[in-house]
Amino acid sequence: MNKKQRAVYPGSFDPITNGHIDIIQRAARVFPDLVVAIVGNPNKTTLFSFEERIDMIEAAVPEISTIQIDMFSGLLVDYVESIGASVVIRGLRAISDFEYEFQMALSNAKMKPDIETFFMMSSEQYSYVSSRLIKEVAVLGGDVSAFVPEYVVKKLSEKLRLSN
Repeated sequence: MNKKQRAVYPGSFDPITNGHIDIIQRAARVFPDLVVAIVGNPNKTTLFSFEERIDMIEAAVPEISTIQIDMFSGLLVDYVESIGASVVIRGLRAISDFEYEFQMALSNAKMKPDIETFFMMSSEQYSYVSSRLIKEVAVLGGDVSAFVPEYVVKKLSEKLRLSN
């Protein structure tokens, strides 16, 4: 596989949202070899385990046979380089996302100049959706079915019922 064709879409995906799915579907059309990489961040407490997040991603995009799902910890650019990729996909919802993502892209480029960051604007209907929002609404008993696939609604319900 040509290194230039492999891209990585990193995130916590805790849980995967319709916005993430939109970016995955669109990125897979542009990059024939897309790795959806779940970030293990020791500074971030997650609701779902790696295995549960992999399961939800697989259930959310079964029609895309060209993606791989992986997990990593450490520096993103080191991971990207280690799997032979050269592109990082980042979704942008708002100007506030851009400021943070721009800073990260410049830092990554300084560390590994051969790795490019591609920004994809979220589709308008997902511009305000985040995993954090989904979890907050779900914890408070709200309906999140407009923001995540039905399978994720079920998994959220099960997880929150177990933790109460």
